[in-house]
Amino acid sequence: MSRDTPIVFVVDDDISVRESLESLIRFAGWQPQIFASAEEFLSRPRLFVPSCLVLDVTLPDLNGLDLQKRIAADRIDMPIIFITGHGDVPMAVRAMKAGAVEFLTKPYDDEVLLSAIQQAIECSHAALRRDGGDALDSGPLRLACELGISEITVKAHRGSAMRKMNADSLADLLNIAARLHPTQAQEAAHRNPARESFVGAVH
Repeated sequence: MSRDTPIVFVVDDDISVRESLESLIRFAGWQPQIFASAEEFLSRPRLFVPSCLVLDVTLPDLNGLDLQKRIAADRIDMPIIFITGHGDVPMAVRAMKAGAVEFLTKPYDDEVLLSAIQQAIECSHAALRRDGGDALDSGPLRLACELGISEITVKAHRGSAMRKMNADSLADLLNIAARLHPTQAQEAAHRNPARESFVGAVH
């Protein structure tokens, strides 16, 4: 594979899961990088290529949620997909609020995981382009990356919000949101316009 081929990092202490994911990822055309622990992953030098992290929650040293917190600030170009055999709703909510793009419970469907990886790599590529000074393309993919959800979900929420608010366009929807929540709209301008305006419009 070329040095620019997207990398899918896997951190899981179950060797059978690691081997299975390594084969699946390689077959899909990405580079797998497999680790048995969070500390092993953290010792790996950072690479600036499109990538994502498939991360188990339960690990022998630093658990998956703590690893997510550790790398959140300096690896925003590496979306995280959680996989776990012992997940619950509060755990999933915590992971998603912290920026995870997906939370899957074992056994998961391979196609669902591959789809999540594809979306995560697209977001990673967009983040690297943005950090490199290139303008990130506008549209559902940009909003999806900033919200940490899939492009399809963005389109569904946007359509639902437009119907609820009788808006003819996305611009109308954002203007309505600004009128309904003027303080939030002003604060959003200084933080994350896409996230705040969208969430405010949906609610």
